[in-house]
Amino acid sequence: MPPRSEEPRRDATGSRRGASPGGRGADPRSGEPGIGGISDARAYTPRGRTVRDGGGTGQRRIPRSSRSGDPFRPALQVLDGGRAGATRAGRRETAEGHESGRAGAARAGRRETAGGRARAVRTVSGRPVREPFDDDEAPPRRRPGPRRPERPAAARRPVRKPRRPPRLADPRRRLRLGTLLALVLFAGIGIRLVVLQTVTTPAYADGGLPARVVAVELPAPRGAIYDRTGAPLAHSVEARYVYADPTLVKDRFATARQLSPLLGLPASDLAEKMRPRTLPGTSTPSRFAYLARGVDIDKAKQVMALDLAGIRVHRDERREVPGGDLAANLVGFVSPDMTGLEGLEAKYDDLLEGQPGKKTYEVGQGDLAAPIPGGYSQTTLAKPGSSLQLTIDRDLQYQTQRILSAQLARTRGGVGAAVIIEIPSGEVLAQASYPGYNAAYPEKARPADREDAATSFVVDPGSVHKAITFGAALQEGVITPDTAFPVSNTITRGDTTFEDTHPANGRRMSLPGMLAFSSNVGTIEIAGKLGRDRLIDYQKRFGLGQPTGEGMPGEASGRLLPADEWSDSSYGSVPIGHSVDATPLQMAAAYAAIANDGTYVQPHLVKEVIGPDGKRTPAAAPVTRPVLSPQNAAALRRMLEAVTTVDNGPYERATGLAAAVPGYRVAGKTGTGLRYVDGKRQPGAVGSFIGMAPAEKPRYVVAVFVWSPGGEGGTVAAPAFREMMGFTLAHYRVPPSTTDRSPKFEVFPH
Repeated sequence: MPPRSEEPRRDATGSRRGASPGGRGADPRSGEPGIGGISDARAYTPRGRTVRDGGGTGQRRIPRSSRSGDPFRPALQVLDGGRAGATRAGRRETAEGHESGRAGAARAGRRETAGGRARAVRTVSGRPVREPFDDDEAPPRRRPGPRRPERPAAARRPVRKPRRPPRLADPRRRLRLGTLLALVLFAGIGIRLVVLQTVTTPAYADGGLPARVVAVELPAPRGAIYDRTGAPLAHSVEARYVYADPTLVKDRFATARQLSPLLGLPASDLAEKMRPRTLPGTSTPSRFAYLARGVDIDKAKQVMALDLAGIRVHRDERREVPGGDLAANLVGFVSPDMTGLEGLEAKYDDLLEGQPGKKTYEVGQGDLAAPIPGGYSQTTLAKPGSSLQLTIDRDLQYQTQRILSAQLARTRGGVGAAVIIEIPSGEVLAQASYPGYNAAYPEKARPADREDAATSFVVDPGSVHKAITFGAALQEGVITPDTAFPVSNTITRGDTTFEDTHPANGRRMSLPGMLAFSSNVGTIEIAGKLGRDRLIDYQKRFGLGQPTGEGMPGEASGRLLPADEWSDSSYGSVPIGHSVDATPLQMAAAYAAIANDGTYVQPHLVKEVIGPDGKRTPAAAPVTRPVLSPQNAAALRRMLEAVTTVDNGPYERATGLAAAVPGYRVAGKTGTGLRYVDGKRQPGAVGSFIGMAPAEKPRYVVAVFVWSPGGEGGTVAAPAFREMMGFTLAHYRVPPSTTDRSPKFEVFPH
């Protein structure tokens, strides 16, 4: 048998065998129609049998071993697009049914008979060809039996449906449950977000603040102290302080030598301040030491320009006193920390001291250490201190201090005080002390030099007290302005004999004459008629025995001898100003009552308070009380004019002629007293003069007290008064007394 060609056989017309619609083709060699074409191959049953139109009873099986090839594979490859192998089940389903997908697995043999005899066709059942990716199992073989008639193409077995998956539970229940859980979850998240954003926001927002918050102190300057015209007596200016961190200073001696010229301090002192030391009670090294306070800003810049290791500069405040020692005993001074220590600075420290502010804000970290825009920021504004406006007149204060210092320069180791009071307001225009000091350098002065003598200098007033005795007697009707009586040279009370420096020799003496010659005997006799209790009462009315409340801290109250402590000699000593303790300010206030038509007005230093906003608040009104009637006050002033006017020869000259002010009527009284310190009498004497001018209508009262160990005070006080009163009258342009001259006094009337 000739070998089979790989190409499909063609008939005489050129078409491929088996292309007829019936599936039958003519045999070119025998001229008979044949069967077993391509259509027959596609009509293979799953078991490899060929369905023939005639029944095919003559078929027989060909042994599997006799099959050498598949004669229809080329045709099947052409129909399958050139792919070898059988159609894979499950990957492509055709309209021909499940059995037709496995048609290429069966092979058929034919035997042709000549002469029109029937041809026996041998059908061989072949094992299905499985590809590597064929997952479907081959259908089970059918048992041998009669062939089923060939089904038409339209009636072929339908495609087998895929196996149904097992029935699951109802998914709608699960969907509902899942939806419910999702809603609950999202609702919980939403509620938590609301809580975080509304309820606990401050707690979370403030949680990290300490790590990124910076606090800066806003300085509040201390209030100033002004005189009555607004000129500053003490005020604060911005400055710097220089400090050292001893742990960072490399060479403290070299550093001290560089800083010494700029800070004006010895290099040895600076080196000592930079010496390493530990904090008290610990082993921790100290990292801060002041080198200088109140350094000028320009000097501080020069210090920073040196770029010294461990040396730093920070903002500071310096108290300046433009006048140096001007009113220093009144104003006082402050500590480097701006705390008042003495004088008005201490008395009104709470009012003058400012309240520092504070600014707290968020800053970035690292190189971005700058405020965060829109970040946390809280500012407490600084509140500067209030200022004081005093009643002191700077120009008058200067002249008063100058005159007092010049007069006391004639004494050795003396102490002096001077007070000038305006009538009728009771305002203190000047209050000077000697010795003084420079308030800018208080550490260089002795503590005693820093005291205000006008309020702390307690003395026996002496004869200046006689005006109080005479005023009380006039007011009580014990005497009249025209009273005159014989005055002996001495008088004894108890175990003490009192005498006059200007003996009257028993002659009849007028009241102006007694004041002009400062008669102790005449004053004691008048006080005897007045009585102890009434004298004590008038001493209190005139303000003795209690602080005036002027405004100075530590003001002495003086002391009056209680009635139950009076001895027989007290009836002679108290009326003439002994056994009485008083300050210069108290005595000046008593004379101011006489000048003010008998009304006592509390002396005061503070005129008004100026708030940080510039609002001015007047000081509390001074205490006032009537002491004498205007008529008796005027009569007493007229009598006191004799002290500065009587001059009847070398033996009848008044004690206060040196206090007279040319062109003005002056009423006043000299005094000689004693000084006690801690209850002990001091050597020397206290000379004083208190007067008022113009006497016809007083405008000012000036009191001068001078103590010196040598007793020269009496010769100093009156001249000092004259200069001070003269300058005061000229300073305030008070017209001279040209139309009303002082009366002529008769000391010894007939």
